[in-house]
Amino acid sequence: MKFATHSLALLSAALIAACGSSDDPEPVASQPSAPAAAGAPAPASGASQTIDKVAGASGFNALLAAAAKADLGPALSDANAQLTVFAPTDEAFAKLASALGFSSAAAMVDALPAAALRSILTYHVLSGSKRAAELSAAPQSTQSTLYSFEGQPSSLTVGAGPSGVTLTDGALTSAKVTATDVAASNGVVHAIDKVLIPPGVLNIVQMAQLNPELSSLVAAVVDANLQQALSGAGPFTVFAPTNAAFAQAPAGLSAAQLGTVLRYHVLGTQVLASQIPFGTAVSTLATQSIVINAGSPPTISDTTATPARIVATNVRASNGVVHVIDKVLIPAL
Repeated sequence: MKFATHSLALLSAALIAACGSSDDPEPVASQPSAPAAAGAPAPASGASQTIDKVAGASGFNALLAAAAKADLGPALSDANAQLTVFAPTDEAFAKLASALGFSSAAAMVDALPAAALRSILTYHVLSGSKRAAELSAAPQSTQSTLYSFEGQPSSLTVGAGPSGVTLTDGALTSAKVTATDVAASNGVVHAIDKVLIPPGVLNIVQMAQLNPELSSLVAAVVDANLQQALSGAGPFTVFAPTNAAFAQAPAGLSAAQLGTVLRYHVLGTQVLASQIPFGTAVSTLATQSIVINAGSPPTISDTTATPARIVATNVRASNGVVHVIDKVLIPAL
């Protein structure tokens, strides 16, 4: 599993004025263009039109509906700006809605607060007009977005390879760029097959729901009826076992035992990677302790002889942080 964590003054002022602050979001040389993927909108030629008009002509209906609720229309139509927009297709919005339990993209846009939509959408925007050749100049790079989290621009990890350009987001999931270099008078649009999720917007359960590698954890949380608790205000720290870790875990646990196991993975405070008290017993919500050991990678000792390795850190949610581990932690049952 592979994971991540200068604008012109006029552009910044225009976008900030249109978007507002995102520090405290609410939970929720050119190259030929790549062909559009099946089901993706046909890119419109719009070098004389602003980004909002190009998106409309290209069929990005869900994106425009979300932008309208988030009051981002003025930013996308600003003739004095130069922006790069990663535009999720309608199908990408529908997939996000389904993963979060909404009946449709329209229902999701209606339900999510405008501030959450604004945060999500500004995470899809870079300052300046960056074409595919620039984005793919290195095998991996980071690009600062116009979404700010805890006072700092939040970045996307950009990967480039034989299959094209990919973007890794705050939920540890990747979007593929399916059509590139759709020109607009105030920037450029690249179509992507997934809605990018920024840090600090959705809660811990929602972040896990969006990562296919954590689907076993989500199912276990639902079985133990802990989804509401872990969607609460927190803050929490969750050590999240991967699907492969659950495949190696003991079977046949009762509902009560499963609940104890899951609470053994949760701390009642937010502990970022830089704050981990190595070598010290840390109490969990199961009222049993774990010990986190320094190393590369760090490991967690439980009641068994085999420690869990921490394979990704600092997945930031609106109500805490997630660190991904490769083993299910076993308490005293």
